[in-house]
Amino acid sequence: MSISLTKGQSLSLSKNNPGLTRVFMGLGWDAVKKGGFLGGLLGGGKQEIDLDASVIVLDAARNPIDTVYFGQLKSRDGSIRHGGDNRTGDGDGDDEVIHVDLSRLDSRAAHLVFTVNSFRGQTFKEVENAVARLVDETTGKEICSFTLKEQGAHTGVVMASLSKGADGWTMKAHGTTANGRTVHDLVAAAKNVV
Repeated sequence: MSISLTKGQSLSLSKNNPGLTRVFMGLGWDAVKKGGFLGGLLGGGKQEIDLDASVIVLDAARNPIDTVYFGQLKSRDGSIRHGGDNRTGDGDGDDEVIHVDLSRLDSRAAHLVFTVNSFRGQTFKEVENAVARLVDETTGKEICSFTLKEQGAHTGVVMASLSKGADGWTMKAHGTTANGRTVHDLVAAAKNVV
């Protein structure tokens, strides 16, 4: 059964999912529907929101060693793979997916920080139902999810992180707001949450 995390809450993956090696982080969102008579006449008031899911790989000293995003769909060591860019947020379920083989990660990797940014500069006032969910890729079972509640004038969010400790991997829900149109703009915010 999946666990719904709240902001700041952590979950030991090793304790709750022994032998876990392959996961994916699914990120989904919807555009806020514009209401009113004109919104209904003009396509249901729905707009396109181009959010980009990314992962920043940090070492134990919080130095960035790799990033995976729409412009680099695979990590240098091949252990992380981005499923591709969704430029609208349309449809149900995950809009963008990042696959991780924990057993093949660079030995220096201590933190995987998952971020979302608005490439076109649209703010999170225009986004609803933003959710990050971690899934065991081998079994297809959702391990945990985190729903972002913060809407506002920011253009980026540090959603969650996976951190490796002596007892294995831990997932933490962050929901930390930031500003930036690319993953590179969110590196400082990513370093601050781990």
